[in-house]
Amino acid sequence: MAPVIFALLAYYVPALGLRPQEATNYGTLISPQRPIPDAATLPLTTLDGKPFDLSSLDGKWLLVSADESACPESCVKKLFVLRNSHASQGKNVERLARIWFITDDAPVSDQIKEAYVGTNMLRADPAKLAAYLAPNASPAERDAALKGPMWIIDPLGNLMLEFPADADPISVRNDLSKLIRNSRIG
Repeated sequence: MAPVIFALLAYYVPALGLRPQEATNYGTLISPQRPIPDAATLPLTTLDGKPFDLSSLDGKWLLVSADESACPESCVKKLFVLRNSHASQGKNVERLARIWFITDDAPVSDQIKEAYVGTNMLRADPAKLAAYLAPNASPAERDAALKGPMWIIDPLGNLMLEFPADADPISVRNDLSKLIRNSRIG
């Protein structure tokens, strides 16, 4: 009887300190999760000006970053981390897609295009994008809120995980591997 009582206390009385307090994920879980806005709410275009609907990627895990087209070193690092995290998933690589939201209308250098082939490079209105990715940021903080983190959108279309701008590439890869391995969707 003692093991049953001990288990019940551990489960129902967290103040006893019997539950583990440590999380195993590196990224920050977004709560509540936010669904991808429709194409009318968040209009996106490809680099050649064609409209793009994120719902066309339904069923895939989306690795997301946002920055201006000049892509400073911090942007390159994020794209590098996402590309390598994607490539390291072995047989599950087809379950993922990479997205770079470009927040201005300037041209993207050919060097960046060549280095990150396979990344969906999409132009987005920064205010509308910030309303989705960083809804709690003030207008003054929105630019930094978009340029800093990286995000993961689940195959059901929910923004669910955020990584810091200076994320450890190995930890991002490990989080992604855990999600893919334990997920029955996507």
